[in-house]
Amino acid sequence: MGQHTTDTLVPLNIAVLTVSDTRTFDNDTSGGYLAEALTGENHELAARALVKDDIYQIRAQVSAWIADPEVQVVIITGGTGFTERDSTPEAIKPLLDKEVEGFGELFRQLSYDEIGTSTVQSRALAGLANRTLIACLPGSTGACRTGWQKILSRQLDSRQGPCNFVPHLTRSNACETRG
Repeated sequence: MGQHTTDTLVPLNIAVLTVSDTRTFDNDTSGGYLAEALTGENHELAARALVKDDIYQIRAQVSAWIADPEVQVVIITGGTGFTERDSTPEAIKPLLDKEVEGFGELFRQLSYDEIGTSTVQSRALAGLANRTLIACLPGSTGACRTGWQKILSRQLDSRQGPCNFVPHLTRSNACETRG
């Protein structure tokens, strides 16, 4: 397998979407954590939004970001559970060109150490659409911390080998392939 890494970090433009019927920007600790974490690792916060847990509102916001050539990653927090209103996976799956099956599997494996078998109720998922990575995480700040620190921060770091998502997201040839 060829390596897709660089010697220096390639900063990405990342949008954060919180899906919630109850949160506001003032009490959105999960979206706030993600915004701080990504900028703390020298990525750019391209946008931040909050929408109700409604399939069409979620799709509309994410579709706009997928179509925006400046947005390379969308991280969504919330709406991945099993309540009647949780609809993030249903909203996102039809938009994906390719699903990253291992993302949800790895997230649940890592979460098991933190929350035990409750992790089976997470429908975390990720995929690519129009050279944009979309990652859907549960709404808790702890879940966002796990998803960012243990998966996303590493896969969005162009220096991470043997491979990472950056070459699939950059519209220029910022990442070279070595092999």
